Amino acid sequence: MIRLDLKRVPSWLDVGHGVRLKVCPCTTALMMAARVAALREAGDSPDAIEAAGARTAALVKRLARLTVKEWEGVGDAKGKPAPVTPEGVEALMDLWPLAEAFERLYLAPALLLDSEKNV
Repeated sequence: MIRLDLKRVPSWLDVGHGVRLKVCPCTTALMMAARVAALREAGDSPDAIEAAGARTAALVKRLARLTVKEWEGVGDAKGKPAPVTPEGVEALMDLWPLAEAFERLYLAPALLLDSEKNV
C-alpha cells in the first residue's frame, strides 16, 4: 500500500553537536538533480569501493547544498553565526558525524520509501 504522508513543507533536522538544518522536502526532482550532480562530481576511480564512497559523499553533499535553507549552531572562524552558502554546506558535510546524521535523517527515509516501492 502506498502511503501519502510525505512532508510537503520545510522541516528542521537536528544533526547533533548543536546544529540544526532547515531542509526542503525530499522530492523526486531534488533526488534526481542531486544524483546527476553527484555522478558528475565524483568522477571515475579504479577502486570500486573508493568510487562508491566518492559517489555517496558527492550525493550527500549535493543533496545538502540543494536542500539546506537555514541552519542554527554553525559559526565562522570568529564564532559568529555563519550564513548558509553552498561552500559552507559542503564544509559542514565534510564533518563525518554531521554528514552521517544528515544521511540518516534526510536521505535514509527516502531510500526506505523507495525500497518499500512507496514512490
